[in-house]
Amino acid sequence: MSNGVNKTVNVGKSVGASIALTFFFGPIGMFYSTLTGAIIMLVLYLVIGLFTLGLGLIVLHPIAIIWGAVEVSNYNKKLAGTL
Repeated sequence: MSNGVNKTVNVGKSVGASIALTFFFGPIGMFYSTLTGAIIMLVLYLVIGLFTLGLGLIVLHPIAIIWGAVEVSNYNKKLAGTL
């Protein structure tokens, strides 16, 4: 029997999933956490990767992982604030 009350549970995104996706798939994994960041990193991966013959990715990859994790954390904080 329904009492007429609908509850919506907002579940945030997983920081661990963001880290894993970005670690294994690079900027494509960032699409889970941030669309704009993923596009920016895709462009940077292509440009810097080509000019440095891939060596620049050693610096860019950790930045992408951290950026994705921070964006998911910020998303979860905003979601918690709206409840």
